[in-house]
Amino acid sequence: MGRKFEVRKVSMAKTAAVKTKVYSKYGKEIYVVAKNGGTDPDANLSLRRLIDKAKKDQVPAHVIDKAIDKAAGGAGEDFAPARYEGFGPGGCMVIVDCLTDNVNRTITDVRNCFTKTDSKLGAQNSSAFMFDHLAIFGFKGSDDEVVLEALMEDDVDVSDVEVEDGAVTVFVPHTEFFKAKTALLAAFPDIEFDVEEISWVPQDTKDIDEADMPMFEKFMDMLNDCDDVQNIYHNANA
Repeated sequence: MGRKFEVRKVSMAKTAAVKTKVYSKYGKEIYVVAKNGGTDPDANLSLRRLIDKAKKDQVPAHVIDKAIDKAAGGAGEDFAPARYEGFGPGGCMVIVDCLTDNVNRTITDVRNCFTKTDSKLGAQNSSAFMFDHLAIFGFKGSDDEVVLEALMEDDVDVSDVEVEDGAVTVFVPHTEFFKAKTALLAAFPDIEFDVEEISWVPQDTKDIDEADMPMFEKFMDMLNDCDDVQNIYHNANA
């Protein structure tokens, strides 16, 4: 693809100023994944991936354990995923992923973020068709051919492998996450992942004019302040 690794998303785990907000995000998502797929990480691979990601973002063990115990008890809120798409300041494309127990509240909160920043909330697939849903692995290295060969030997469907500034980035379809990770660990036992996640990667980026930047930043801040928003993805080159 020849695409540099520029995943245009705003991760609350990296940008939220308040740690409790990050913990709440992971606690909710772990609870939902454990409740729907089982509380054993060895049997529920999605839960295992999420726990690993939470630990990398320094989420305390007690937050993780509490969410799993809550799911095991069968009580608690009934959260459902909700995805909203549209166009943000400067014409960038945006995907907003939420977990909600009140759809009316969530759509109202998200719509306010769009309307108060001169943005436009679109219909389903108004933006997602310009993104690829990919699993991404990043680690230190300089030989993309060796990495590609190791993945192909295990029949992993590779979308792209890039090398830049002493780092290798592997892109595979999101359904190939564990297959790719297993192949990389088998081929390179000492590998340490700097990035291992599933994300929406834009096919093209959109430059944001300097005049639109204040409104773009306000838009991102407002979305991050919404309790039900889990992840934000965009194609803004900002």
